[in-house]
Amino acid sequence: MSKEVSAQEVKALRERTGAGIMACKNALVECAGNMEAAIELLRKQGEEIATKRQGRKTANGIVYSYVHAGDQIGVLVEVNCESDFVARNEDFRQFGKDVAMQIAAMRPLWLSREEVPEEAIAKEREILTEQALGEGKPEHIVEKMVEGRLKKFYEQYCLLEQPFIRDDSQTIQDLLTDLIARTGENCIVSRFCRYQVGEE
Repeated sequence: MSKEVSAQEVKALRERTGAGIMACKNALVECAGNMEAAIELLRKQGEEIATKRQGRKTANGIVYSYVHAGDQIGVLVEVNCESDFVARNEDFRQFGKDVAMQIAAMRPLWLSREEVPEEAIAKEREILTEQALGEGKPEHIVEKMVEGRLKKFYEQYCLLEQPFIRDDSQTIQDLLTDLIARTGENCIVSRFCRYQVGEE
């Protein structure tokens, strides 16, 4: 038996997710009015859309610039999409702003774990192995510990894996997936640069 959902419930879900009205209504009906379950369902649907959109050409977009209060930190980030129409979309531009502020605050070094140089991973793995052995851990569990701590390394230094500064239950990749679902186009963060006064 499907539950009737109110316009207020649909509006609340739309405000929390940015999904379309019908998508919100259908998710609430399918989840019998459970808001958290509906959010999770919309996120899964967004991931499916994002997977289908991967590989499509992203020749449009914006370069978003952000200068932090005090003029000591500045960021440039390029975000791409498939069409000029989406490049002018408010959600798309807000995503650019959010990502630029994330970069200013969290100082990522790379976009994704695929961009981390092999030598940086090897060095980090060596440090983490020495730490784990120094804690007196048996060698047979050291490797598992190192893998777990390496994940934290990626979360700290890879932009797409960082928890979002405004909502740490989501990563930047989650925000990107949601953006793809909302715009219906493939969207990517292609590159960024962070400047800080006095920093080499």
